[in-house]
Formats: sequence, structure tokens, C-alpha cells
Amino acid sequence: MNTKTSFLKLLSLALLMGVLACTSQEQTSDQEKEKPMYEPTNESISQHPLPDWYDDAKLGIFICWGLYSVPAWAEGTDIPLEEVFAKNLGEVWFQNNPYAEWYLNSMKIEESTTRTHHNEIYGSDFEYGDFLPMFDEASKQWDANAMADLIQGVGAGYVVLVSKFHDGVMLWPTDYPNPNKPEYVTQRDIVGELTRAVKDRGMKMGLYYSSGLDWTFNDLTIRRFEDLAPAVPQSEEYVKYMDNHWRELIEKYDPAILWADIGSPQNFDAVKLIADFYNRNPEGVVNNRHQMRFAAPTGAGQAELHYDFTTPEYQVLDEISEEKWETVRGIGLSFGYNQNEGDEEYLSVDELVDMFIDIVSKNGNLLLNIGPDRYGNIPPQQKEVLEGFGAWLRVNGSSLFGTRPWKQASTSGASGERIRFTSKGEDVYMLLLDPVDGEALVIPDFPMESIDTISRVDNGASLPFSLNAGTLRVEGTFNASEAYAFKISRR
Repeated sequence: MNTKTSFLKLLSLALLMGVLACTSQEQTSDQEKEKPMYEPTNESISQHPLPDWYDDAKLGIFICWGLYSVPAWAEGTDIPLEEVFAKNLGEVWFQNNPYAEWYLNSMKIEESTTRTHHNEIYGSDFEYGDFLPMFDEASKQWDANAMADLIQGVGAGYVVLVSKFHDGVMLWPTDYPNPNKPEYVTQRDIVGELTRAVKDRGMKMGLYYSSGLDWTFNDLTIRRFEDLAPAVPQSEEYVKYMDNHWRELIEKYDPAILWADIGSPQNFDAVKLIADFYNRNPEGVVNNRHQMRFAAPTGAGQAELHYDFTTPEYQVLDEISEEKWETVRGIGLSFGYNQNEGDEEYLSVDELVDMFIDIVSKNGNLLLNIGPDRYGNIPPQQKEVLEGFGAWLRVNGSSLFGTRPWKQASTSGASGERIRFTSKGEDVYMLLLDPVDGEALVIPDFPMESIDTISRVDNGASLPFSLNAGTLRVEGTFNASEAYAFKISRR
């Protein structure tokens, strides 16, 4: 073999080895790309970190809109939900349910005021499904962009829309129709239209889906909280139906939040769903209602399913929680629009601002519900509260949005004024919830040893102050009903 032939053979071998090495690297790279970040195990999905966008947003808007918005009626009880749980007043609650979206269940309870109202207005032969054509006709007037504009104007970072409530009616054109009520689909793609409008405005979109209750699969009348677990459909047909819907919603609309309710059937693989969701959207979040948290049999003996945040309903925590939480509640006592509600039931702007400050100071978010009427319009009283809330946030929101809890959530002024704290970097924000009678705010036992400057957040004005022997005195007149936000810079 001559030298030239040997050289060519060596060169060919080197090129072949290079090609094989490159191919091997490409295959390894492809395999790495294909390897999912999260495995379908609770241990794996529990490694999912809470994304900053959710922690920073602080405020979301929940939208409860459906067939129940046509009758829009509940007489309700004024007993706080927290007291209902504490005193086991479930029968009183469900017989006088203030949640108008529970109209179907309430009308099935013979002694309920909803049943009496329904028979008087619509007649005993008028079925719940007869509201569907009325809703479809009315919702033709809905303007998704106008709704998204209103929400954006308030300052919300995300929206959660009810895509299917317990009544089983779907607000999107599904490829998996209800086998028991195939007509239970709205004519408009409400989910799709609002999703586009929300995302176009830079907000995150989330979808609520009633996973634990579907009255078209299990029509057990719920009269007490103990009825919730038996009311969860457990058939293989429903498990597959629900799984198809969740995955269809994820595929079609790419939500950032999967907001379940009342748990899931015992044989539903929520872990796999959440893992697949995270692998598609690592910045997505899930709430703590994908698993039943009521009595046996559903969920009995199961390890606690992973979640990104808890969801106390109409309740606010007393202290800072290391675990992220989200209070969900309406402006009034109902999520669905209730025509009986007025000023006595609705939060005032001042009450809403104070509540939001309190929630954020304790590491919470607020998911504030709006209940549109049948036409998709936000009722004037709800809109007035939202706009007033947004006006306050536009000038004071930097004291809340993007903040984190400080070393303590609260203190009190010398005259009992409620004060809350948040922090951002080296700065601390102090929020005064009550007016001050006098020409200075005085805070004994102030939890700082030194302060550089104190300024108002709304106008940037520096304020004279003194900090002596642990007592802070901030000079100024603070007698308006709305909350004041101060920025404290420290040496």
C-alpha cells in the first residue's frame, strides 16, 4: 500500500468517525430535549417552583358567567362562610345558598327560596336547561375586548374564567360533547374570545373547570357539606371525559393556570395531568383543589397532591404564610350575578383596598370575582367598585405589586390605626388603613432602628418624621377614608 492510499484511508476513517460523533451528539441532544422536565410522580411535580409572575401579580380577576346568569337569583344567608364551617351549618347554607351560580342545586331543594322563586317566575315545568337558548341569545351582545379592557384598567395580572361549572355547561366548542346533555355547549367560544383578549393585553389567562362536580353525571342534591364527596362522579366515563376536557383546554388555549374545584374522581390521574401541563408550560401554576379535601370516600388514604397555592374562600389568613395562598371571593356574597345584591352586600372601594393590602402583606393574592349579567355586562355597582379600586391602585400599586412580605405583616398606631407592611428590595412600604385624628401619625414600638426617608407613594412627597426611643412620628394630615401608602428607605 503506497503512502497516498494510506493517507486517503486514514482521512476517510477520520471523517467517518467525525460524522458518527456528530450524529451521536445530535442524538444525545435530541434525547435531552425530548426528556420531560417533570415525571408523572407527585415527588417530581412537587419540585415545581412558584413562578415570579404569579407572586408578583397579587391581583387576579375571576369570572363566573353561565346559564345561572339568566335567572341571576339567590336570596341567601348573611352568615359568614367561616362561621358556617365552624358551626356545621351546612343545611342552613345550602337551603339559603347565597351563591347564585348554584341555582340548579338550590331549585332542587323543595323548601328553598330559590325553588319558590323559580316556580313563581318560570313555572314548575321550566327546566334548568331551558335557560341555554336564552343565554346564547343574550350573550351575542358580549364584548370580550371591553371586558378585558376593564380588567386591565383595574391592574390585574391574570384572569381566571369558569369554562365549565357544576351544571356541566361548557363555554367552548369542545370535541368531547356531554354524553348525557350533548346540547350543553354555548354557541360562542367564550373561552377562546376572552383568552385572546386577555393575552393581547399582556395578562395571564387561567381556566377554572369543575372537576369534582358535574350534575349531568351525578345529580345528587347537595343539602350539606357531607354530600359533596358522594356527589363526585366516579365512573370511568366521567374520568375520561374530564381528562379529555382538561387536555383540550390546555391544547387549544394554553392557559397559565389550571384552577380545579371540589377535587377530582378517585381514579383520575391528576399527577400526570399536572406533570404534562408543567412540561408544556413550566411557568404555569395549579391550585389546591385538584384533590378532594372533604371527608371519605374520595381522596381517602391518598398522599397530598402537589399544588402551587392554596385557595381560602371568603377568608383571609391571620398571619404571614410561607406557603403561597390566594383568597377567592366575589365583590358581593355571590360569584354568579345575583340581582338581589346591592350596596349592603357589595364591598365598598375602601373595604376592598383594605382587604387587598391585608392579603398582600401576608403573602397572599386576591382572586376577585366579577359576575356578568346574561349579556356579558358587568353590573353597574360591581363596575363602580372595580373602577374605584383601579384608581387607587394606579397611584399606590407600587407598594403592593411585585412586593414580598416583610419581617412582620402589621402593627398599630397610637390610636389603634391599622398598619400593614410589604417590602421590595431594601425598601419597606407602610400602609395606613385608617384615618388619623390629628396632625401626625404616631406608632409606638416601631419595628425599625433607623430610617433614612419616608415619602408618600401617591405623589412622592417626602414627609418630616422622627424616630425616638422606638416611637415613630410622621408629620402630616392623614384623615381621608382611603388607605395611605408610604415608602420607607433605610440606611
